[in-house]
Amino acid sequence: MGRKSVLAAAVGMLLSAMFLSAVTLWAQAPPAPWRGAGAAPCIGPDGGAYQCPPAPRVVAIRAGRLFDSKTGQMLTRRVVLLSGDRITEVGPEADVKIPAGVQVIDLSQATVLPGLIDAHTHMFNTRGPKATAESSMLIAVQNAQADLRAGFTAARDMSSHGNGYADVEVRNAINQGRFEGPRYQVSTLGIVWGAAAPNPATPENPLASTVIRSAEEGRAAVREQIGRGADWIKLFPTGGYSFNATGQAQYVLTYPLPVLQALIDETHRLGKKAACHVLGGEGQKNSIIAGCDTIEHAFGLDQDQANMMVAKGLYYDPTLQRYIEPYMDDNDAKNTGGKYRMIPIFEKAVSMAATTRGLKIMMGSGADGSTYPHGTQALDFEKLVKRAGLTPARAIQSGSMINAEVMGWQDQIGSIDKGKYADLIAVSGDPLADITELQRVRFVMKGGKVIRNDLAQGVSK
Repeated sequence: MGRKSVLAAAVGMLLSAMFLSAVTLWAQAPPAPWRGAGAAPCIGPDGGAYQCPPAPRVVAIRAGRLFDSKTGQMLTRRVVLLSGDRITEVGPEADVKIPAGVQVIDLSQATVLPGLIDAHTHMFNTRGPKATAESSMLIAVQNAQADLRAGFTAARDMSSHGNGYADVEVRNAINQGRFEGPRYQVSTLGIVWGAAAPNPATPENPLASTVIRSAEEGRAAVREQIGRGADWIKLFPTGGYSFNATGQAQYVLTYPLPVLQALIDETHRLGKKAACHVLGGEGQKNSIIAGCDTIEHAFGLDQDQANMMVAKGLYYDPTLQRYIEPYMDDNDAKNTGGKYRMIPIFEKAVSMAATTRGLKIMMGSGADGSTYPHGTQALDFEKLVKRAGLTPARAIQSGSMINAEVMGWQDQIGSIDKGKYADLIAVSGDPLADITELQRVRFVMKGGKVIRNDLAQGVSK
């Protein structure tokens, strides 16, 4: 290359760098002074202007009953003070002075609880062949908003259902204040085992789960997904189930144990956690041996495995409602001629887990827009109580403090405490007496902002 060419290239690179720098600066702050419509706005990472959120203010909430998710006790006549998005004080109404002139939300005839946390959602419905990226995203936004209005102020999303890394975009948009939704942790594509060699005639869908065929490919997939924004790595150590001639449940094994171990080790090395979709059998046992942080579903969980989970400090997320729905019996009747059923096997496993000392049971719905509509996940609290045998207090703790702990957010959410986010819900009755009250949430606040208030007559200033 000649001297003139080198000089021209250098000048071109310099001009490109100056242009990119100017674009970056413009995206970070509006021109000064603002010459557009209205007051000076905030500027998003895309350079677009949007209305800035209001300045933080002090709000007081009078709670007739308040559920303490740390102890499982129902307290009475409490006051919660908050400033901006954080709780600043909480205690008996005789001890907490409400400052003069602040907004008071009167929930003295209601029960106030920490915002609920669903540990197993799918914000995206399964993407059909005719779906577009745009239509899928709109559905995901609708689902997220339905969950928040139902009282789920935080959630863990367990794979984007054929929508690639779009769950990262939804999470980020909520965090940026683009629209109201739960606080999310996401797991992007998920990683599956390719038992057969790749077929060039049918290339693998880049928006679907990453297919691996070795430990090395698995480690690379973990790095790729975390590098692109995954909070969790979703793994699938088992496939489907069937029944043999004598009625014994059989479960398909996917990854060999060394591959599964490599996947989990790489996830932990990068400071993240792994969630394992398992139904039973060797793959389920391997997941526990390899130290998968959360064991999802686990139809065939037995006492030895539950004890091993306790010893390793692993968590159990049964997603109970999702897998005792009528379609399960329909499938089993079709496949076995009505001889065998999975539902009683699964219910026995969850009931056993509920009596295993030290095993931490999560609340996760598996809501995915197919058999479980978003916004109805409080059905799982009822099933944990009436079908698994948890007390109402313990069930609520599963969907608050335990899930917050699993997500590493126990210092931010999961209980109503000073310094935590002001994520609160309220119901009219007492959910310790009737757990179905959580299916009738009437007040939702996330980060100090009222999302819904069907008790609005109790708001004063």
